[in-house]
Amino acid sequence: MEYRHLGRSGLAVSRLGLGTMTWGVDTDTDEAAQILAAFCDAGGTLVDTAAVYGDGKAEAILGELLGGTVPREDVVLATKAGISHRNGHNLLDTSRRALLDSLDASLTRLGTDHVDLWQVHVYSSATPAAEVMSALEQAVASGRARYVGVSNYGGWQLAQAATLQQNSAIGAQIVSDQVEYSLLNRNVESEVLPAAHALGVGVLAWSPLGRGVLTGKYRTGTPVDSRAASSRFGGFVEGYLNPTARAVVDAVATAASGLGCSPLEVALSWVRDHAGVTAAIVGARTRNQLQASLNAEGVTLPAEIRAALDDVSDPRRAAGAGVEQ
Repeated sequence: MEYRHLGRSGLAVSRLGLGTMTWGVDTDTDEAAQILAAFCDAGGTLVDTAAVYGDGKAEAILGELLGGTVPREDVVLATKAGISHRNGHNLLDTSRRALLDSLDASLTRLGTDHVDLWQVHVYSSATPAAEVMSALEQAVASGRARYVGVSNYGGWQLAQAATLQQNSAIGAQIVSDQVEYSLLNRNVESEVLPAAHALGVGVLAWSPLGRGVLTGKYRTGTPVDSRAASSRFGGFVEGYLNPTARAVVDAVATAASGLGCSPLEVALSWVRDHAGVTAAIVGARTRNQLQASLNAEGVTLPAEIRAALDDVSDPRRAAGAGVEQ
């Protein structure tokens, strides 16, 4: 697997990352062990989790597997803080107290004394940016985090954070912004990608398969074992089941047929190899799903295919045509 440096930092990660959002919810420990082993066997290193995933269960499962299923040193371990799940609702708290308490709890669940990349999960205007950055500084200064980044930050939010940390005396610069990016969601192209490039920040793309829709599995209905059919994740997918998305999915399927590969491989390759993207993070629920993503390592899209997909998925084109967004 190819490796890339995260922004201008010295941290190299695999260009495919493993997401763990379903661990402890739809993916049990045995299945997670198979997924993690297969990912690392294929050369993958970047494993991404968060304190809120499965209300901590994802980190706990990962902690059980590190050092046993795979050596800890073979994994670039990334987690996030700032969101908690209580009484059926997500609560945002990016105060210094909440962030550092969350980091300590994450380390306990993960069974390690440090993470390689610690990220603020979401921007919140309720906490001054300087206070958020001070938590990142403390995490690096204490050795609990080797590198720090942000997640779901818009262009100006990323610029503010990176500028505040630019001259960090202890090397706690912002090295990453983890954002949603796919052929069905290209919003980050207007501000986030240019800002990240200018600031030397690496982009980690989550949901590069358009929340699973770009695999084509919803073209003829909703599979009973899919996220769209899940009471917990159904709303996560629903927004991409519309005429605009269907047109893009059809184009991806056509390209895949011509290239002799799967729609998944086409969609994943498009994101993975986009300028400015360090890694695409896939949230495989099963080993078979992971293997389908790993197969994309052998796919590079021809320039004319990329151009055609760029055109059909251009949000300005859809808006101009008056198509449902």
